[in-house]
This record gives sequence, C-alpha cells and structure tokens, in this order.
Amino acid sequence: ISISLEGREAGRVLGRLSSSSLITIDLEGKEFPSLVREKQQNHIKRTLIHVDFMVVSLTEKIHANVGIVLTGNSPAVKDFNAMLINGLNELEVEAFPQDLPESIIVDISSLVKIGDGIHVRDIVISDKVPILDTPDEMIVLATPPAKEEVEEVVTPEAAVVAETAEPEVIEKGKKEEEGEGEGEK
Repeated sequence: ISISLEGREAGRVLGRLSSSSLITIDLEGKEFPSLVREKQQNHIKRTLIHVDFMVVSLTEKIHANVGIVLTGNSPAVKDFNAMLINGLNELEVEAFPQDLPESIIVDISSLVKIGDGIHVRDIVISDKVPILDTPDEMIVLATPPAKEEVEEVVTPEAAVVAETAEPEVIEKGKKEEEGEGEGEK
C-alpha cells in the first residue's frame, strides 16, 4: 500500500489496516516493508492518533496474529435459535510477511445443529501459512438458547411446611383502641 501521510486520508487508510497488513514505508527514498503493530485512536473524534510499525524482512518467516472474520448463516441459529459462542478471535500463524492474509474467513454455514462447532483443525488457509494454535481449540460453537424461565424447585420438606403452616392473624385496631380507652377513665 502506498499513501502519503496527509492527515485525514492517512488516518482513514491506516485505520483500516490489520496487524497482518504488509505496507511499504518510503523514508527519504529508502523503502521498508512493514507491518502495523499498534494503533491508537481518539474514540470520541474517531480519528487515528498514533501508529507503530515494525520493519520486516521479506526473506524471513514471522509469527503473526491474524483476525478471524465469521461469515455466512448458521442453520443452527436459524432453525433452533442457537447462540454462537466465540472461542478465538485470531489465529497465530507463521509465514513470510508477503504471504500473511489480511484476515481468516470462517464460514459458519456448517453449524447445522446445536453442539456443532468449528475448531482450529477445521481451518485451512494455505500451504504457505501454517496455523500455530492448538488444533482442538474452538473458534465458534452453536449452543442452546438461554432459558428465560426460572423454575421453582420445591423440596419435600418445604412442601410439608407450606401445607401445615397457618397464616398468622394480627388483630389490631378496635381492641387496642378499646384497651387504651378503659385505662384513661
């Protein structure tokens, strides 16, 4: 990507880059392949304040975290009101900087029923980009919908106490007033 660092336009372009986006920085006529390492933003004004870059060698493999993007429609959500639980938001990979993907697209249409999940072992990026995370780690799982009703559990002891208990009657009013009136005479 080639941009001149001019205020708004630079902020708009750099703000969309991920940590696996390879860019070339031209500094006084020398070009440096780089990755975005950290971005700081003013969330109120929605502007980019600061960007850290890391110069990389195009001949050496690096470890990088690449973000996961879920796409598609899950039949488990549509048909069974399943809730999707995310396990991982990014995957650690090893590759040459020029082979790093911007993001890893995960299609959730394979989540057909409750209990179906997608794990790291199910993801294939490319032969050039091996995934370093544990194959059994979960990326997304279709779970049953949360129950809205709260069931009251009554133990046998509580049922006996409830049947034998009589309501307490508190008599107030005339008797107290009558008693107070007699003592005054």
